[in-house]
Amino acid sequence: MGTPELPGIRRRIYYISKDQIAQWPRYNRDANTQRANSAALIGSFVLVADAKWKYIDILAEKSQLTSEAQGEIPSQTQLNKLVAVHPGVGPEATAAACYLNNSDNVFIVEDMKGLFRVVGCNKWMTKTTVTQDNGQGPTGTTSTTINVEATDEVPAPFYSGVIETEDGDIDCTDIEDGNSGSGTASFNNTVTINGTVYDISYGAVSIPGPLTSIRFTGQNMDFIKVYPGTNIGENASMAANGASATWSGNVNAPAAVTVTHGRGDGNTSDEETWFTINVIPSGNNNNGGDNGGNNGGGDDDPFGDMD
Repeated sequence: MGTPELPGIRRRIYYISKDQIAQWPRYNRDANTQRANSAALIGSFVLVADAKWKYIDILAEKSQLTSEAQGEIPSQTQLNKLVAVHPGVGPEATAAACYLNNSDNVFIVEDMKGLFRVVGCNKWMTKTTVTQDNGQGPTGTTSTTINVEATDEVPAPFYSGVIETEDGDIDCTDIEDGNSGSGTASFNNTVTINGTVYDISYGAVSIPGPLTSIRFTGQNMDFIKVYPGTNIGENASMAANGASATWSGNVNAPAAVTVTHGRGDGNTSDEETWFTINVIPSGNNNNGGDNGGNNGGGDDDPFGDMD
């Protein structure tokens, strides 16, 4: 009671064929049951080389995202449905129809609170149909309607990663109503190292040298430091909203690189060791070393939230 719930979705949706996705974000799962612990995805979509998300503008007042349960216990899933109405039948809309028809797609929509939801997953095929109406008579209207049905484990999961488009990257934690500007810090345990996504929840990862780049994501992050085999930490370049950070350099093998994080400006006493990158000679990589590869599980932040 008393908290406004704004209905509907915003006027732009994003879509891409699943064969353009190299790696999917994942759910945080219960270690015993493998049930998804929440409806939030961890990490970002990693696309194949030169791939970008496409988008189309829609009529928000005629479009809708819904979800309903299907199947029988203990095999129930969610059927997520998207109806997106574009006000025209021109080249842009028709090109979208050509792309979406007979293709297994995934969609991202933004709700009125600025939260992003995903329709489509890597377990089941997404059904997409497109219809066009050229209108009738002088008072008719034209439209292109995209209908999507996608089975998933949860109702349209929330996405806080990055959407890479030809117009630039969209950081889905940069929420317009200000929810991501302050509060408890969290650091995602999927980290992009030299362009490859690794799960660092086990506290260590091994990669073939040299180490040249690291990209971090999270919420309300204040600072991240990288110690490239020395006692002098280098601050990662942090986005203004604390949702992403990058480090670049050149660390040759063999080397042990320590990464720390915390609150404040990096000169305070709450700096904590986060994980270690073991840089090994090229050809000796054991697909992740101590972390068991880049597809492991684990909590979103093994060190806990910082006060």
